[in-house]
Amino acid sequence: MRNSFKRLLGAALLTAPLLLTSCSGVPLRERQAAELRRYEAYAGKPVKEIRWVNNYKRWSPIAANKLLVWTNIEQPYLMTVFPPCTDLLFAHGIGITSAIEITQARFDFVTADGWKCMIETIQPVDYQRMRQDERKSRGASQR
Repeated sequence: MRNSFKRLLGAALLTAPLLLTSCSGVPLRERQAAELRRYEAYAGKPVKEIRWVNNYKRWSPIAANKLLVWTNIEQPYLMTVFPPCTDLLFAHGIGITSAIEITQARFDFVTADGWKCMIETIQPVDYQRMRQDERKSRGASQR
């Protein structure tokens, strides 16, 4: 029960800014660019590979050639793909190739709507720090 609450809370914290900006009257491109800058600010140095068990938990397009992939509820990775994948924002679903639960940059692919695009970079996102900073920022703006 406690894990379910944590997952629900985590999902709510993640989606709340998206829902609020969708009603903000800010044009879609500006919201997408802001969301990309937000995650890039917390993205670490590229890693060669990531490990995961039982596939990825969820994904979210964040730019034409970038997506966030969660290997668990607390760890997103920012993946950038080589062209011709330039429409990830409109993909209905994706697949990610891997070998023995390991996905490698410059070896594995993201498949989306008929495209097979090699992963250029994989960057871990410091999601916990991002959430802490957002909480501090909200607290400071409420004072």
